[in-house]
Amino acid sequence: MNVAYIKAQVKGIIGKEIFFYETVGSTNTVAAELSEKTSEGAVVLADSQERGRGRLGRTWISPAGVNIHISVILRPKMEIRDATLITIMAAVACATALRKTTGLDVSIKWPNDLTVSGKKLGGILTDLKTEKGAITAAIVGIGINVNSDTDIFPGEVNRIATSVKKETGNLASREAIAIAVLDEMDRWYTILQEVDNNMLLSEWKRLTSTLGKKVVVIVGEETLMGTAEAIDDEGRLLLTLPSGEIKRISSGDLTVLR
Repeated sequence: MNVAYIKAQVKGIIGKEIFFYETVGSTNTVAAELSEKTSEGAVVLADSQERGRGRLGRTWISPAGVNIHISVILRPKMEIRDATLITIMAAVACATALRKTTGLDVSIKWPNDLTVSGKKLGGILTDLKTEKGAITAAIVGIGINVNSDTDIFPGEVNRIATSVKKETGNLASREAIAIAVLDEMDRWYTILQEVDNNMLLSEWKRLTSTLGKKVVVIVGEETLMGTAEAIDDEGRLLLTLPSGEIKRISSGDLTVLR
């Protein structure tokens, strides 16, 4: 990837400092190691990942030269209980960037998946570093399937995953998508920090494919089934159970029932 071009094109603080690697185990792991000696908005960018992680410890397949693997180092001034909003912010930024650069109708599946036509195009994994109950750094990892052929994915993953190339029939510019993602993150992170949550949450609701659907959510050892009604001001999912009880869920593995 042309890192110099990306740095020259980004408009805000996010992406002005980029650490590029041909191969890493995980960009989030590298970013966490660098976070104590870098400024806010620094980015780790890798051409491939050997041990990319998804939610719940799942492996994210990321071959060389075709996809986007980015981790952004942020220092949000917020309570730990509000940390879900960081992932909400990143999802809005990524969905908006992909819509602008690819023309695809990208939507968000709570809490962290980017989808097209019900298939996963990418995902977001936020790791926190904390000290004395405060967030010292948030590492926002972003993985997007850009030019990968989905037949490389094994079994079940092949059925549920897609890429920009598969959806459009054309190769896409990873640099253009990366620039758009970093610019949109800069914009929405500023809104999250300096305005209020309402603008961010309203945009998330406009872009989501989750609300109003019958879903199953796995939270730890518990499996819950119900209707995804809304998200609250902290980004938590409001799940209405068949009994009428409303559960507020900060994180979990969600499946939309067909």
